[in-house]
Amino acid sequence: MRFTLSFRLLLLSLALFLVCVSQVHAASSRLQKVMDRGVLRVGTTGDWGPMTMRDPATNFYKGYDIDITTELAKDLGVTVEYVATDWKALVSGIVTEKYDLTGSAALNISRAKIVGYSQPYYYLAFVPVTQKTNQTRFRYWADFNSSSVTVASRRGAVEETMVKEFFPRARQQVIENGKSYQELLANRANVIVTSNIEAAMLISRFPQLTIPNVQGMRRATPLAMLMPRDDQVWINFINQWIELKKTQGFFDRIAEKWGLAVMDIE
Repeated sequence: MRFTLSFRLLLLSLALFLVCVSQVHAASSRLQKVMDRGVLRVGTTGDWGPMTMRDPATNFYKGYDIDITTELAKDLGVTVEYVATDWKALVSGIVTEKYDLTGSAALNISRAKIVGYSQPYYYLAFVPVTQKTNQTRFRYWADFNSSSVTVASRRGAVEETMVKEFFPRARQQVIENGKSYQELLANRANVIVTSNIEAAMLISRFPQLTIPNVQGMRRATPLAMLMPRDDQVWINFINQWIELKKTQGFFDRIAEKWGLAVMDIE
């Protein structure tokens, strides 16, 4: 096929235009702005242990998210600045450019309509918690579904519905007031079901409790960073960083440090 000179010039002009547009996008990306600024701004709530915890006396942050984003800033060659936010304002802080990304946020469609997500690096899911003395007794989820097992849950909480679905044959002990883990501590129940995040805090606070080594977490929800939806350069960079750190075992090491269960998803 022969092209006229004018058509060839048109193709050349279009190619040059696309190169210029690509360069403009790269220059305006949050990635370049972060490196030019020398500071990575991270939105975090400071109220979700062990993911992000703020000491009000010192304004010092610590936790899983803090270790992750500190490592990211180090690899970028910049310092990290934590910007206080709350769950209601988490998305709007990205839209109004108060911070460059957030710590861990659950993936949901409502948020995804407004902001972008990185690829997931951890999963919020439900796991069983028992006394350590019962650890060898329970090796599979099906082991809890027995009339000889008492399962405690809080009235009206999401885990009440889950334990009825997961363990219909077990004795259901529904707590009207207080916390279900208190039934474990008092040996009035054999197991509770809670998120892996709360489970990590419980076994850290009460060394007699443990997460039995059963196969698979239940009802997994991906956790990822929120970022500007239209900044594909920034999103691509963060995704490549996450993938590299996954292959190096970094996320698993940080999860283990903070007592978070690293389990298969069922």
